[in-house]
Amino acid sequence: MRGSVPLVTGARETARVPVKHLPFGLSGRQRQDCSRDVPYPARLQAATCPPATPCHRPQGRVHPAYQAGPPPPEGTPPRTELARQARAVLADAVRIAHWAAGAPAPGSAAPLATQALERAATALELSPAQVRAGWDRARLAGLIELHGDTARPGWRLRAWDRDDSAVLRGWVALFDAWSLVHAAPEGIETGAVAEAVEAVPQVLSLLQLSAGPVSVPALLDLLAQRIAELHEERCEVPYGAGRTAGDGDQAAGRPAPAQDRGADLDALLLDWALEGLAAVGALTLGNGHATLTPLGNWAVWVKLEQICVAAQSPAGNIEQSAADMLLGCARLTPGPARDEYRAWLAARTVGSAVAELLAVARGEDALLRGLAFEALRVVGAPAEPEVRAVVTSPSLRPYALLWLAEYEGADPDDAQEILSREEATWLWVDTAAAVADHGETGLLVRHLDSAVQGTVPALLDEVRAVGHPRTVQVLVALAAAHPDPALAKAVRRAAFQVHTGGA
Repeated sequence: MRGSVPLVTGARETARVPVKHLPFGLSGRQRQDCSRDVPYPARLQAATCPPATPCHRPQGRVHPAYQAGPPPPEGTPPRTELARQARAVLADAVRIAHWAAGAPAPGSAAPLATQALERAATALELSPAQVRAGWDRARLAGLIELHGDTARPGWRLRAWDRDDSAVLRGWVALFDAWSLVHAAPEGIETGAVAEAVEAVPQVLSLLQLSAGPVSVPALLDLLAQRIAELHEERCEVPYGAGRTAGDGDQAAGRPAPAQDRGADLDALLLDWALEGLAAVGALTLGNGHATLTPLGNWAVWVKLEQICVAAQSPAGNIEQSAADMLLGCARLTPGPARDEYRAWLAARTVGSAVAELLAVARGEDALLRGLAFEALRVVGAPAEPEVRAVVTSPSLRPYALLWLAEYEGADPDDAQEILSREEATWLWVDTAAAVADHGETGLLVRHLDSAVQGTVPALLDEVRAVGHPRTVQVLVALAAAHPDPALAKAVRRAAFQVHTGGA
């Protein structure tokens, strides 16, 4: 994106494992080779910082260049304080999520139903407007997931009081979705709104680099400059506010002056963006200036730096639960990971191990779901009856079908052909959710290529229809990460439609 510093999606969690390659789903599980003997996080910078040691590294050894990211800017609060601030921003959303998790049929993918809204307002002693806002925030932050008319707690809600990393990642998801949290002013064309959203990363970069208050006129100049660059990149003529090519000067064949696009329109869009970012706790507004909050400053810095968390070798995986073992193995390449799976399985009866792995697969964490089936591949034939039994479970069906196809002799590269279009789309979204939670931004962008639809519009249509509970979060993360402005705009529009229950 010329003239700007693009932001990438998601803060890193020490308890959640950042990966470069997901060895499951539709992103292409590839056979092990030399290049994949470098631990996943070590490969994040492989293109710019080649390893100085042979490709076959001793397990648990990481090249020094990958061992740590740069320290945060001076004055950045510790993570515990940042998490405390994030909890404060999302306090009402957490209360509503807890209420919704225990309430019968609280709503649907559309806005919260009127009766449920009234029940929540009474139970929580909040106004209907506060309940509605908290409901939307809880969904966007991954605190609740909707399955039909049933709201279920997301893994972040269950980890909320004990896991600062989960809290920060939930807030970053809300931060990425600021334009959904704060509705755009009425009467402004959707194209102008989309341009403002695309230009906001430039504004955030200036606020972060300034390390203090920035005047609104300076931000307005930057926003207008970035929007003009977007027009230039697309070879568009900048019309005046509210005008079309058939009006006035355009009817006479004369382009409207760039300044006539409307300083008032740019100012209105900037006000909307700043208010939206303030609404999610990313900045504060003063008399003619804006300042990033410590939480907002940290989030923008994380995005700009694209921190790569160093790999650490798993320790004592044989004694760990299935979930902890899989998280430890996510740091490894396929060969060493399979060795860990075998050691863990050898310490347990086959029946108990398979049951524990499938229990993890039924959870909300898509990365663990995929890795659980990778571990089940090591089990082989003894796992076949249990894997076949979960084919009827919607969330496990695509994984189980692929497992069974490979077990019956299909080539891993061809096994995907046994999935229906809907199953392949569901698996694409689930894999994207794993990438959004744990992966590097470029992997999320490249994940588009693995979709079976062939075109982005077709993919978005089918993603909207498949009903995956993480659809909105996946689309928001993809829009925030993708460098193509037109594609990002289409993805944001699809996220908005799913979020609001639109067609």
